[in-house]
Amino acid sequence: MESLKQVRSRYYRELTENILPFWLEHGMDWENGGIWTSLDRDGSLIESDKSVWFQGRALWVFSTAYSQIDRKSEYLEAASSIASFIDRCCFDSDGRMFFRVTADGKPVIKRIRYFFSETFAVIGYAAYAIASGKMEYAKKALELYKRAKAVRDTPGILVPKFNPDVRPMRSHADSMIMINVLSELRKAASEESSSLAEEIDREIGECMKYFIRPDLKLVLESVGADGEFLSDHFEGRIINPGHAIEGSWFIMEEGRKRGRNDYISTSLDVLEWMWNLGWDEEYGGGIIQYRDALGKSLSEYHQDMKFWWPQCEALIANLMAYKVTGKEVYLERFHTVDSYVTEHFLDNGYGEWFGYLHRDGSLATPLKGNLYKGPFHIPRMYMKVIELIDSL
Repeated sequence: MESLKQVRSRYYRELTENILPFWLEHGMDWENGGIWTSLDRDGSLIESDKSVWFQGRALWVFSTAYSQIDRKSEYLEAASSIASFIDRCCFDSDGRMFFRVTADGKPVIKRIRYFFSETFAVIGYAAYAIASGKMEYAKKALELYKRAKAVRDTPGILVPKFNPDVRPMRSHADSMIMINVLSELRKAASEESSSLAEEIDREIGECMKYFIRPDLKLVLESVGADGEFLSDHFEGRIINPGHAIEGSWFIMEEGRKRGRNDYISTSLDVLEWMWNLGWDEEYGGGIIQYRDALGKSLSEYHQDMKFWWPQCEALIANLMAYKVTGKEVYLERFHTVDSYVTEHFLDNGYGEWFGYLHRDGSLATPLKGNLYKGPFHIPRMYMKVIELIDSL
């Protein structure tokens, strides 16, 4: 088994010689600004529209790579191009953000049911402020966070997925993403650190009150307005192990930073439950996409697939748990996921990772990106693992 020092060297090479160069070469639109993410296996463009989610996410990645990994000019140049594109092309006149725009920035789709374009722009702006020294972007990040929070919390702005008069519901994603957003924002807006910590506590409290369920040993993705387990419905029973594992390390990291043992204990419970449910021993490993809370049949067509991003979250969470506890079981799990990723997801022919596998580990599609897969979970994982190993 590799030492963690050897893992760090390998992950640094993968990040700086494979992942980031792939997106710099194939994704950047130097003519219009911003980044494309819909790329075929060899990096060729297969969809010219741009994901607004990924403008913010890629801005965070290149800015953070410049600040934490290597101060290469191309990282900052990419970040500056993306920041400018967001400013010019990704906001509607009402201050809300689009979901999808053309290559030159004309709006294609605006998803008024969600506020995630805004949350990803917040973390991007915050990281860019640190990387570039342009602290007006820290102010933009804080203002955009406040706007996104108002959109989420003001009744009637977001269009609910289900009739609120018949089935009012809460979503785990809303609180979970805000934990990470606030954590990243705090790095750039240090003068607001006390109030932002209070907001983080509120979001973690929401997760613990409504979605993290010790009685079921599960994390529910959707619940009733008062946290009811909607066991008669597909949406109420669906379990997303990767999503819950991602949330576990968000909470664990906050617990580490602030000495909150209650957060650490909760996050370790979540990681244990979701690992036991999500790791697919029956079909050779990998975190499976969905499970049903009661073991019933699932309705989603991709319910038994292996996506790229849950594997990234499992790597981070298990290594962080090893740092927190010193227990070898977490380090063993880290190496187990790493082996699965190396065997099944890494593309040694054209670079980067494949994104979508069937349950048996065979390739579902060779594309490297679409409007949901791009430079975020993978480079974030490499950077986070490097950070954790350095801290160990």
